[in-house]
Amino acid sequence: MLNFICKPFDQLTIEELHDLFALRSEVFVVEQDCVYQDIDGKDPRALHILGINSSKKIVGYARVLPRGESYSSFVSIGRVVVSEKNRRKNYGHDLLKKSIEEAVKMDAQSQIKISAQSHLVDFYSAHGFIISGEEYLEDGIPHIAMILST
Repeated sequence: MLNFICKPFDQLTIEELHDLFALRSEVFVVEQDCVYQDIDGKDPRALHILGINSSKKIVGYARVLPRGESYSSFVSIGRVVVSEKNRRKNYGHDLLKKSIEEAVKMDAQSQIKISAQSHLVDFYSAHGFIISGEEYLEDGIPHIAMILST
C-alpha cells in the first residue's frame, strides 16, 4: 500500500515538485505519446496528493482543485497517475479514494467532476463517478466528463 502525503503547492519541497512533474511527464507525455502543456498554471492552487512507496519514491500522484478552478460549480480531481511499473497493485484505487476524501474535505457541499480518459470509465465508475455528456478529444486523447455526488 502507498503512503500518502497531501500538500498545497507552497509546501512542496523542490525534490517533491521535481519528482511529481517527472512522473506526470513520464506517463502523460512520453508513455502516452502526447505533446501538451502539462504545467497549466493550476498547480499553485491545487492540493497535491503524493503516493509514496516503501522506497520513499513518488509512484502515484493526483491533484485536487477547488471549485471554480477548472469548473465553476465543481471541485475537480485531475492528473491522476501511477507509474507504469507500479500498476496492477491497486495503487490507482487507493490514490483515487484518497483524492476523493481530500476533495470532500476541501468542499463537502460540491460534487466532484473529472475529465476522464475514456478507456478508464470503468475504473472511475467503480468509485461512484457517473458519465456526464458526450465523449470529446482532449490533447488528441478521447475523454469524457464524469461526476461524483458526495
